[in-house]
Amino acid sequence: MTKADLIEAMAKDAGITKAAAGNVLDSFVDGVTKGLKKKDGKVTLVGFGTFSKSRRKARKGRNPQTGAVIKIKATNVVKFKAGKQLKDAI
Repeated sequence: MTKADLIEAMAKDAGITKAAAGNVLDSFVDGVTKGLKKKDGKVTLVGFGTFSKSRRKARKGRNPQTGAVIKIKATNVVKFKAGKQLKDAI
């Protein structure tokens, strides 16, 4: 499902225009992003799941073409853990 498909489904289900549904989806994404930027970095939607921020340490890797050792920088990653209702629905 693409973003456009999701917007269309939201508009149909809620009985609103696609533009309004697009604004709602953009607002949701912005809210989750702002929540993850905080120090705690956790957004919980009861029944759906939890988005959390985690720190991945710097490590060494290999270039698959040459086999040369390369350094991979430390970075923040987003994790998602599905809630019970979502797990049961799938």
